[in-house]
Amino acid sequence: MEHSPLIATIVGGLVLAFVFGMLANRLRMPPLIGYLIAGIVVGPFTPGFVADADLAHELSEIGVILLMFGVGLHFSLRDLLSVKSIAIPGAIVQIAIATLFGMSLALFIGWPLGEGLLFGLALSTASTVVLLTALQERRILETKRGQIAIGWLIVEDIAMVLALVMVPAISSMIGGEGNAVTTSELIHTLAITIGKVIAFVAVMLLVGRRIIPWMLARTAATGSRELFRLAVLAIALGFALGSTYLFGVSFALGAFFAGMILSESELSHRAAEESLPLRDAFAVLFFVSVGMLFDPSIIMREPWLILATLFIIVIGKSLAAFAIVIAFRHPLGTALTISASLAQIGEFSFILAALGVSLGLLSDTGRDLILSGAILSILINPLLFMGLDKLKPWLLNREEKRPLKGESGTRTISYPYLHAHAILIGYGRVGKLVGASLQQQDQPFIVLEDQPEVVQALREQGIPALCGNAAAPGMMEAANIRSARWLLVAIPDALEAGQIIEHARRINPQIEVVARAHSDAQIEHLEKHGASYTIMGEREIAKGMANWVRAGVEW
Repeated sequence: MEHSPLIATIVGGLVLAFVFGMLANRLRMPPLIGYLIAGIVVGPFTPGFVADADLAHELSEIGVILLMFGVGLHFSLRDLLSVKSIAIPGAIVQIAIATLFGMSLALFIGWPLGEGLLFGLALSTASTVVLLTALQERRILETKRGQIAIGWLIVEDIAMVLALVMVPAISSMIGGEGNAVTTSELIHTLAITIGKVIAFVAVMLLVGRRIIPWMLARTAATGSRELFRLAVLAIALGFALGSTYLFGVSFALGAFFAGMILSESELSHRAAEESLPLRDAFAVLFFVSVGMLFDPSIIMREPWLILATLFIIVIGKSLAAFAIVIAFRHPLGTALTISASLAQIGEFSFILAALGVSLGLLSDTGRDLILSGAILSILINPLLFMGLDKLKPWLLNREEKRPLKGESGTRTISYPYLHAHAILIGYGRVGKLVGASLQQQDQPFIVLEDQPEVVQALREQGIPALCGNAAAPGMMEAANIRSARWLLVAIPDALEAGQIIEHARRINPQIEVVARAHSDAQIEHLEKHGASYTIMGEREIAKGMANWVRAGVEW
């Protein structure tokens, strides 16, 4: 019986990704590193089982599509437009600076100008999957800094689409293969490409805004969960593929706009839940496919060139992004987040490298340097975010000491006047509902939230709020926990919630603690750490239905 390359690639990739992901987790490293190592193990440059690299790459494209579709579901056109003043100029200037860095290195080692240009372009654009994975893991995707990062990514995406059209057109002019073109032909090609992008956006906003929500609503009306899940996948994949064939934009951009339009529908949250399992699985295959491209021998052959390439990606590009964000007067934390997010390269870099080799613009060494830079920068990127997480208390303390509107000087926020109050941990979707209910009951409460912009907005509304991790030293004291009556933990992460509850119990053993959970295992974990009562959505719905039946019987 013959083995199917498709099945072998999927099974081999996922099984080894799980094994090495678990190993990375045990070593207190992000699982992403394990996925990349799994790709290296099944790649053509190491002995043993070799997966099909072409199949793995195509499967990973599905992950990119679903990931960008999911981001679009939590992103609105208003969010995108709100960051255009920083995302558009910031991305353009950062691409220009990173390209110049790459060209400078290429010219220094004697490469032709055309090869240097393509090499610099490949180093200037960040990986969609890596950036989104990092933002989602830290729950900052829907914050202001997350919106800036996504907007920046979209501008980079559009710029790379233009670059992929322009490079073949000017290939012969900069030392590559291809037919020579005149200036008028070049302008004509560029105008057509820009026109297609504009037409794509217009069609998605004018036509897609009506078709996509209508299609999903009609499917939901059938009551079939299978059909609804299939509709979500059909919309994400169909619009991504159609956008590429009709308008020449990337899969990721088409999927993002489909999700963004669907976000205006009441069914957007359900659509996000239905696409999540496949999204995660194919995102793992993306990292495996990236690992398969890596030839470890280049580290021995060109160590100094690899270090120089990595320096441009991780240091040079990040410093440029940092300076741009600071120049636009955004907070230090936002600048550091954007810098860390962009300190890697990915999908478009691979496409540009392959295009350059096919046109005779890029040597095999240049291609290998780009691939090596991508692998190593993706490996380093989680470590940068871990370092940023360690700086978080200092950054939050710095934000706390910055004066708000109408205030001056340095201060430390605290609320000693609160008594018999509730401490609300987290102000996301659940936290907002809890806060609104507490306000209606005239129950005094204070919010502990780790997103500065959310805390700023709460204070402007007159709601007491502290910025920082609730388990950090001094936070509970600042919220006057010794006089508090309730601790309401509204964050979804049960592990973090358990730490917070345990910390609070040590300070005030009598406090009543209410926490949220998503499973029986989480309930057991939270109660073990001191929760007085845990609420699971499904269980409360069941109780409510049973109570209605009981009330009807008694009546």
